[in-house]
Amino acid sequence: MALNITGNIDGIFQLIGGNFSTAGEASTQLKHKLAEIGVDEEIIRRATIATFEAEMNVIIYAAAGWLHYYITPESIKIRIEDMGPGIENIELAMQEGYSTAPEWVREMGWGAGMGLPNMKKNSDTFTVDSVVGEGTTVEMVINFP
Repeated sequence: MALNITGNIDGIFQLIGGNFSTAGEASTQLKHKLAEIGVDEEIIRRATIATFEAEMNVIIYAAAGWLHYYITPESIKIRIEDMGPGIENIELAMQEGYSTAPEWVREMGWGAGMGLPNMKKNSDTFTVDSVVGEGTTVEMVINFP
């Protein structure tokens, strides 16, 4: 896959907790950037799903957060940092269907417990680090074919 880039590309989005009106903006903008430089559609799909899930986790659980992306000719790295409550049990949070989302979020159709599992499924490399009471950092790398 030959990309239409001459160096590395990076970007950052600020995410505000509880602001559902902006949900999907970061993942949509990243999707357009990846298409603009000629990234394979399957890779764009994976990056968009992973980024959207990360955005939603910040909006649902945190006061605020930042989504950074770094595109190189070989891969895209997505890093999400939030100022949220942290994750008490990461192993449990990685199980499909496990959710600590409040009822009002579930009534909106979110918080089904698929965020972290979907991020991992759509990443070639996935790490999550969390400190209860401070926040969570997720890093995902998707390699280009």
